[in-house]
Amino acid sequence: MGLFGKKKQDVHGDADAPVLILGGGCAKCYELEGAVRQALAELGLQDEVGHVTDFTQIAAYGVMSTPALVVDGKVLSAGRVLSPAEAAELIRKARG
Repeated sequence: MGLFGKKKQDVHGDADAPVLILGGGCAKCYELEGAVRQALAELGLQDEVGHVTDFTQIAAYGVMSTPALVVDGKVLSAGRVLSPAEAAELIRKARG
């Protein structure tokens, strides 16, 4: 069982995008989203970028500090805004 009695796959299930930004919708969240979109473009990837603002879902990822970047279900960064170059490097490593 996941947080608050929900199964982990159910908590994550409504976030269909392979790349997610976790955060309440603050300016830093949108700044990270812009950097990630730029990184994806530089890498030649056309992945959809989702945004999770529900704190129950965010906590289910184990993230306690936002904004956070999740790629393919793995938290790659939390608590800071990445530059496009940093985001590209993390995505490249995560995708192998």
